[in-house]
Amino acid sequence: MTPQRKARIEAVAARRQPDLTVFMERVHKPHNVAAVLRTCDAVGVMRAHAVPGEGGLPSLNHTSQGAQRWVELQRHPDTLTGLAVLREAGFRLYAAHFSSSAVDFRSPDYTRPTAIVMGTEKFGVSDEALGLIDEEIVIPMLGMSQSLNVSVATALILYEAQRQRSDAGMYAPRSLAESPWQELAAGWVQRDLDRRRMPLPDFEQEDDQG
Repeated sequence: MTPQRKARIEAVAARRQPDLTVFMERVHKPHNVAAVLRTCDAVGVMRAHAVPGEGGLPSLNHTSQGAQRWVELQRHPDTLTGLAVLREAGFRLYAAHFSSSAVDFRSPDYTRPTAIVMGTEKFGVSDEALGLIDEEIVIPMLGMSQSLNVSVATALILYEAQRQRSDAGMYAPRSLAESPWQELAAGWVQRDLDRRRMPLPDFEQEDDQG
């Protein structure tokens, strides 16, 4: 590993946001799961959460560009269990859901510990999840379509969270002597060293050059 590669890994780890996350409720299409994780990586999410659908979580494809290596994906057996874990950790839960009580997605304060709850592609967030969340948010739609692709909607919301957190100075690098950034950086560096001893899948070759 070159010093430049190690420095890049540590710089990214130092800006990770442990209190910003996405909860995917039975999102089952591989390209959507991959795209959500890629956006999570781009905005500095440390860990994402998911409840698998009936077929389990799909295998990730090239759409993720290796993002699954940099964003931990914690799986939960069901919605109730997963959201309870986040609630106990102090997260405020926002569900992307169109309703008369939903507020504009730019309204909430995302500088607080925040979990964005996204539902399945066909049916959206379940009634079970809606009974557990703090607030419903909606992306204004001015066309004939009433919703966006789940990965696109997730990206819009996460980038609003990134904007607010950046304005608040929350992306200033944290000391790698602090937890959880210390463990995160050390784990990434070691894993990267281990991976370089093994051949990479074709879709990770380009990502690995950075």
